[in-house]
Order: sequence, then C-alpha cells, then structure tokens
Amino acid sequence: MPDVKHFDPDRVLDEVVELFWRRGASSTGVGEVVAVTGLSRSSLYSTFGGKQELYLAALRRYVDRRSRPVLDALASDDRGLPVIAEFFDRLVQARCAGPQARWGCMVSNAHADTVVDADVRRVLDDHHERLRSSMRSALESARSRGQLRPGLHVDPTAEALALLAYGVNLRSRAGAPAADLRATVTALLETLSAEIPVKEK
Repeated sequence: MPDVKHFDPDRVLDEVVELFWRRGASSTGVGEVVAVTGLSRSSLYSTFGGKQELYLAALRRYVDRRSRPVLDALASDDRGLPVIAEFFDRLVQARCAGPQARWGCMVSNAHADTVVDADVRRVLDDHHERLRSSMRSALESARSRGQLRPGLHVDPTAEALALLAYGVNLRSRAGAPAADLRATVTALLETLSAEIPVKEK
C-alpha cells in the first residue's frame, strides 16, 4: 500500500524556505529541517528528495513568491526614477525591520554560499537577468521622461542598480544601519538624475 501523506507539502516548503533563508544552505543540516517541519527524514526524502533538491525547491519558491512580484511591479511602473527609489526604500525597510529583519535575501545569500551547483546557478542567473531587466525598464521610463542626466548609459546602470540591491541585502544581513543603506542609495540615485527630485512629493 502506498504511503499516505499526512502533511501539507506547501506548508512544509514554506517552513523550509524560512529556514534556508535565515540560516543558508551550507549551514543548515537535515536534522534542522526535521526539527522545524516535524517530519521524519523518510517523509522529507520521499516527498522532496535529498537536502539539495529540497533547497532548490525552496529557492524557486522564494523567487516565485517573493522576488518575481516585486520585480514585475518595478518593470511595469512607468514613473521612472521615483519607482526605483521606492524599490530601494522598501528593500531597506524589509531587510532592517519586521519578522525577517537581518535575514538578507535568500537569493543574495545563495550567491554568497560556498557551494552552488548547476541547478541553483541557473535559478540565480535567471533571477539576476530579471532584476537587471526590471531596472532597465524603469531606467528607460526615466529616460523617456527626461529624468536621467545626459549621456547616461542604461544597460551598465541597470547592472549597477542590480548590484546595489545585492549589496543592500548582504550589508543589512551583516547589521548595517538602515540610515546608512538609505544614504548610499540616495547618493547613487542622485548621480543618475537630471536635477529633478528622485522621490515624488
């Protein structure tokens, strides 16, 4: 007779996302996963596979549920520099306050992990391209509105903003004050602006 699952795999995966997000893949053992979920090793393995498969499923869920909606909203908003400023303001707020304060970003944490296999690398590369593309779309809107300084190259600037987002995530995890992170973001965005306010009043 096949084994009947007496648990909700979606709920378990949400719990595992938070564990890997907070602890990191390399620092999290299967025993910790068992303790957090309350499941046996055999139930975990039969449902999700080994630790690496479980981590990959958790990382994909984080990207789908947390990252993608934010980046889609950034790409579709045509206000230009104000929406980029709002993106970073909310990022700093999320990373420095609330229930996941100082956890960083699961994607950024994965970039910094000591072991990244090919499947995880594909998720990270796809996420980076989406982040960069969303920044590029916002910058194109800013350029169409005359918000960017003359001569600014959009593609490398989009890459720089993507790297800034990773930096905010990692520095917040290390304990950097929110005020310092906001000051850094403001200074960089001011270098892009054609002398108009970055934030809407």
